[in-house]
Amino acid sequence: MIESYIPIFLVIGFAIVFAFGVLLSSTAFGPQRPTSEKSSTYESGMKPVGTTRERVSIKYYMVAMLFIIFDIEVIFVYPWAVQFKKLFSEVGISVFYSMLVFLVVLELGYLYVYKKGGFRWD
Repeated sequence: MIESYIPIFLVIGFAIVFAFGVLLSSTAFGPQRPTSEKSSTYESGMKPVGTTRERVSIKYYMVAMLFIIFDIEVIFVYPWAVQFKKLFSEVGISVFYSMLVFLVVLELGYLYVYKKGGFRWD
């Protein structure tokens, strides 16, 4: 039974050895000429301001999450719109109503977040 897993273990072992070999060879053979300019932090070509321990407003993360949630709508709507004629001829009007329900629920979520002030950047 365990003999059938030997090729898998060999491939995993080879992958681990290869990964460590590549990391070690880049360290061993790569150029090692550090300078103060190379070691400094880079923020879009400007001098860094403040410390790295500075707190970021929770609004930043909320807007990012809301963008992702509402952007997923496109992932569902676009293929549906492309195949709408074919789906409508095969399934019927229920294809339209199912997407309408999806969009209504999504819009209700959008309105809820808007009423709660989720889009206001303070």
